[in-house]
Amino acid sequence: MADTTAHDGTDAPEHGIRTDFKGRMSYGDYLGLDRLLAAQHPLSDAHDEMLFIIIHQAKELWMKLMIHEIRAAIAAVQSGDLGPAFKGLARVSRVQEQMIKAWDVLSTMTPADYLSFRPSLGESSGFQSFQYRMIEFLLGAKDRRMMGPHRHRAAVFADLQATLEAPSLYDESIRLLARRGFDLPAEVIERDWREPHRPHPAVKAAWRAVYADPQRHWDLYELAEKLVDVEDWFQQWRFRHMKTVERIIGRRRGTGGSSGVGYLQKALDRTFFPELWALRTEM
Repeated sequence: MADTTAHDGTDAPEHGIRTDFKGRMSYGDYLGLDRLLAAQHPLSDAHDEMLFIIIHQAKELWMKLMIHEIRAAIAAVQSGDLGPAFKGLARVSRVQEQMIKAWDVLSTMTPADYLSFRPSLGESSGFQSFQYRMIEFLLGAKDRRMMGPHRHRAAVFADLQATLEAPSLYDESIRLLARRGFDLPAEVIERDWREPHRPHPAVKAAWRAVYADPQRHWDLYELAEKLVDVEDWFQQWRFRHMKTVERIIGRRRGTGGSSGVGYLQKALDRTFFPELWALRTEM
């Protein structure tokens, strides 16, 4: 058998695979796996609490990527270079698809499984996810009341505040329409960005013109469809969230004090890009 030990006492590569990583970056080092895999701390002896923790931590990682991509898309729309925005928004939609599938895994937990560790959650609730709130703000669902649960975390609150006060992805898309020559009033392109966008006939007319002549406005047409994709997947995620909660806890109140399923059902009626959906009926 060949000697695979190097003369300096370290392992030599065998079949092209290095076996000694002392002083070198390994897979686990690069990904910070020691910290990541040590971040699960069940507070009960219930078997399913580990599932609950990992599912929600994975969702937070996916949401971090969504925020990264949406912010890049906003910058691309601001610059008028829409190619990177299309790529980023397509990625957001694929991430949302993964997050929807995660509800299938959580649905393997029965009501009895959940109740076995629910007291350990205290007042914690997905309602308090600052990243979820950040995504809503970035897409245009501005509601300053939703910042309350984060007031005790100065850095998080400041980031949310800055996002609340800045134009959303849809705001920037509307402003792009104006820069491309569509007749849009100041009340929709220069306004208080802390407030959510309200449907406006001039915005709907501009998008209608884009859809009426897609060859002339191809990149704007594609932008509109990418926005619809994002909201479509987002609403599917909301629906699966609602049905999973109903399956596991029924109509009980949420741990953070929300109305649970009732709150989630109301969220399904909210839209980020109202004119783009209204056009589906009118075209």
